[in-house]
Amino acid sequence: MSLVRFFLLILLCAFAPLREPLLLAAESWSTYRGNPERTGHTDGLPGPASPKVLWVLKSQEHFIASPLPFGDKLYVSGLGAFNVSSFSCLNVDPKAAQRTAWTKTTPYLKLPTVSSPAVIDGKLIFGDGMHQTDGAILHCLKIDKGLPLWQLPVPGTLVHLEGSPTVAGGRAYVGGGAAGVLCIDYNRVTLDGKELELAAVQKLLDQKWTELLAKYEVDKKKDPDFAVPPNEDQLPKPLPIKVWQQGQDKWHVDAPVAVVGDSVLVASAYLDKEKAGDRALICLDAKTGAVRWNTPLALNPWGGPTVAGNLAVVSGSSIGYDPKSLNGAKGALTVIDLANGQVKWTKEIPGGVVGCALVAQGKVVVTATDSKVRAFGLVDGERAWSYDAKIPLYAPPAEANGIVYAGDLKGVVHAIRLDSGAGVWTLDLGNHAEVKAPGMIYGGPVVHRGRLFVATCNLEGLYARQPTIVACIAQE
Repeated sequence: MSLVRFFLLILLCAFAPLREPLLLAAESWSTYRGNPERTGHTDGLPGPASPKVLWVLKSQEHFIASPLPFGDKLYVSGLGAFNVSSFSCLNVDPKAAQRTAWTKTTPYLKLPTVSSPAVIDGKLIFGDGMHQTDGAILHCLKIDKGLPLWQLPVPGTLVHLEGSPTVAGGRAYVGGGAAGVLCIDYNRVTLDGKELELAAVQKLLDQKWTELLAKYEVDKKKDPDFAVPPNEDQLPKPLPIKVWQQGQDKWHVDAPVAVVGDSVLVASAYLDKEKAGDRALICLDAKTGAVRWNTPLALNPWGGPTVAGNLAVVSGSSIGYDPKSLNGAKGALTVIDLANGQVKWTKEIPGGVVGCALVAQGKVVVTATDSKVRAFGLVDGERAWSYDAKIPLYAPPAEANGIVYAGDLKGVVHAIRLDSGAGVWTLDLGNHAEVKAPGMIYGGPVVHRGRLFVATCNLEGLYARQPTIVACIAQE
């Protein structure tokens, strides 16, 4: 063996253990839509160039939040009859013997869940509650089997954890409606008044769960007709350490926050009916929660901030997720300098922009309730193109390798060229032979390992109470 080849072999052996962690880092979904640019895509692989329904899961639940892909699993939160909540882990393998790997619902989940989770270090963090409820709980589950690690109750009127958490630097940041923004140390907890490391808590909970399962097996042998399986609500409930809380009873934060460097960007809305909140984009110090700047906005920023470089992009809408209010809805797009909160440019849009913007290849792309998908130059705000979907859109788009994917309120998925706005393909899930389940797409589609995932919602509208779906779309 030559000396050069010998040293190459040594280098390969030295770096071989690093390959898997690097892959996992590339797939990390620790913030809403996968990254601050909100592309709904993290692994660099292209999405389907032509559509084929690889598998479909039909359901009676309504999927309001974006699905979250991670590894060979897909995580979805659903809303059933009487607002009964569920949070499910799905197997994405087309040949999977069972599509659902595990599900959490009542009695563990007591409130509706309409947020996508954040993934970090083998944990899933997500909140519950929605506008119709008061008070909420931030949950942390083990990603493998969904067993709970801790819960943080957040009480109060108009308090709900609708926006996805963002995890950065050992902290989890989440908006809580009228609770403002909370910063949590997710690795430190208290139980029975004592502070414990999370590893010790995991061991304790695993032991308790094993004991509950063993007792159930004994009860089954004694009287199988009356034996009751254990549920996670019987486990101890450790509390994570709350580092700080900002904006309580001053802001109304339903949107996901963004964390960039040592700053937390918070999109707060003003509730006209309740006369509560502050319609603004606010920059906080990530360490202390201190306000650095506050920039007023003309319309409510339901989609939350998107970040590209030194710029924050905020979408706005005069309406929320209400199909009855589509007529006359107005939207806006505002780009703000992160350094000082100064507005760089603003565009009015003749349709509400309910979902967040995405930024890719120097373009800002948004969907709107006037049925259009639009792209603007990030720096100058000049419109690059407009695509007519012919049906109103709520969900934020995804982008993978130059293709934009958008889903409308009739369950049609549109693939659009990022450079020109030209349509590539459409897929009508309601009329597709393997689906036949029309529904509204509220949560943005996501792209993972070359596949496109989309979920529907039929809480109201033309297809109210009809079956919904989670679909996996791949290359034809």
